[in-house]
Amino acid sequence: MTPTPTTLPMIDTNIHPAIEAHLDMPAMLPNDQLPSFDGDRIIQYREALREAMSEEMRRDKRVFLLGEEVAQYNGAYKISQGMLDEFGAKRVIDTPISENGFAGMAIAAAMSGLRPIVEFMSWSFSFVAADPILNNAPKMLYMSGGQFGCPIVFRGNDGAGGQLASTHSWCVEALYANVPGLKMAIPSNPYDAKGLLKTAIRDPDPVFFLESERMLGDKAHVPEEEYYIPFGQARLAREGDAVTLVSFGRPVHFCLEAAERLAAEGIEVDVLDMRTIRPLDIDSIIERVKITNKVLVVDQSWPFASIASEVITQICERCFDWLDSPPARLNTADVPTPYAKGLEYDYLPNPDRIYEAVKGMMG
Repeated sequence: MTPTPTTLPMIDTNIHPAIEAHLDMPAMLPNDQLPSFDGDRIIQYREALREAMSEEMRRDKRVFLLGEEVAQYNGAYKISQGMLDEFGAKRVIDTPISENGFAGMAIAAAMSGLRPIVEFMSWSFSFVAADPILNNAPKMLYMSGGQFGCPIVFRGNDGAGGQLASTHSWCVEALYANVPGLKMAIPSNPYDAKGLLKTAIRDPDPVFFLESERMLGDKAHVPEEEYYIPFGQARLAREGDAVTLVSFGRPVHFCLEAAERLAAEGIEVDVLDMRTIRPLDIDSIIERVKITNKVLVVDQSWPFASIASEVITQICERCFDWLDSPPARLNTADVPTPYAKGLEYDYLPNPDRIYEAVKGMMG
């Protein structure tokens, strides 16, 4: 017998799904119009993440969270504390230890109109799900001719987490940022963590949201009022005129610590927090480099083909004549992440190494 062909529903492509998804995006304010970075309400980084997810889940019933231990255990790092009680087991979902399976399922849910948040206990574990998160999610809009978007957030701990050794300490940004079709945010503080995660959840594209286990207990002011931090808008964390330090995520704190030590010697440096890798706010980087004429990019991933390499390439392409010395980079050591506490510190682009690098650039 000849099988009866399956008739698929026609998809109206008059309104591009990406455009339609942008219709409910909030107004994005520039840095100078965002709520104050300073204030009396102090909460932890993990609490800022929880607030961002909870606020968006209250706003939009399409948003849900899934991952290992996110529900009954309240999250491996207590980020989702209390969310199961508020939203129920259909929207805060414990999964088996199968990143490939639940990441693929979440991508299908996103293609069907939902807005999943996938928590990887560690981005090191995301390699098990590399095919769906890299070969499907970022490419789906392109491969379907605009018929299927993939509004999904993948988030979890990235980089050295404190004596977790090589297989649990991957910095994945350089590997994953190479793929077109995705966005990547790496906040360095609770204020940015909340504002960037809320933006990520509303974004029509796949967003890779990289956190650090070592920062989850960090405390800072986070406004009570609703706010969203635009992607591709860097933050000048400290202003100086000697050297521009460009960084993102946890190493921003290393840069600020080194900057305090340098200031005591009369050397005032810029610290520019990139906030997002894709899109990259190269304009703000160029603006600061044209003021200081020296730049050091501090990157927690390995040096070969790193984010620092790309940033320096773009600096050379756009403002080579403004440089008074070769642009420099400081990465983790080009070895697997060591376990021993002292070795891990030396391996990272720590404040001591940043201080010495800047001193070397001053001649």
